[in-house]
Amino acid sequence: MAVASIAGKTGYPYIGAYAASKHGVLGLVKCAALEVAARGVTVNAVCPGYVDTPMTDASVARIAEKTGHPPAALRKRLEEMSPQKRLMTSQEVSSLVLYLCGEEARGITGQALSLDGGTLV
Repeated sequence: MAVASIAGKTGYPYIGAYAASKHGVLGLVKCAALEVAARGVTVNAVCPGYVDTPMTDASVARIAEKTGHPPAALRKRLEEMSPQKRLMTSQEVSSLVLYLCGEEARGITGQALSLDGGTLV
């Protein structure tokens, strides 16, 4: 199980290194899933959109510093990226991770599951 990001499926301004690292995680998940599938082991990635965490607060602050835009307006833009008009929660991320680790998800492997309120439909 890996926690990646929707940035591993697309790109966004100001996060090039982060996006590149998450693209790498998704490639590793696909390869590892194939290598261990015959042993009944599953390997997946959860790809959240922006989650309401201190990491997102730090990202907003960095973008504000680079662009001169007010942090509150930038945070609102992140919320607006999701069709649900909100940031995801850490509880939503952990719930999906726990599901994928359970017996009910034994047929799901090599996947990158987006948890983004519909951003990457």
